[in-house]
Amino acid sequence: MTALCHFERNEVESRNLMHELGIVFYIIKDVKEAAEANGVKHVDAVVMDIGEVSTIVPEYLQDMWRWAADREELLKGAELKINIIPAVTWCDHCKCEYPTVEYGKTCPNCGSGETWLLRGNEVEIKQIEIKS
Repeated sequence: MTALCHFERNEVESRNLMHELGIVFYIIKDVKEAAEANGVKHVDAVVMDIGEVSTIVPEYLQDMWRWAADREELLKGAELKINIIPAVTWCDHCKCEYPTVEYGKTCPNCGSGETWLLRGNEVEIKQIEIKS
């Protein structure tokens, strides 16, 4: 029974890593395009904004980044810096903002469900760092 539980946990973890690996491939593609357009031969770091509720696990993204980036001459040794953007929800009823993860969809101030995610779902390249 223990081996089966261990297998299931590894299977779930593998699926999560595959999600982050696909994202890393998109990041690398975008960075390569920007580098080529600007005559950059080596990137030192890529800075990402990752939303708190974006479904991306930063630790997995870092692991996949190291594996994939070191296979590209342009990105060998390049660091992946991650800024976590807190999730914030807006309530249309009482016109306030509140922390999404703590309170969910229902506004803690007025109890309304007329809410929407203001920020915290981002996945974007903020900056590409190079040596001058």
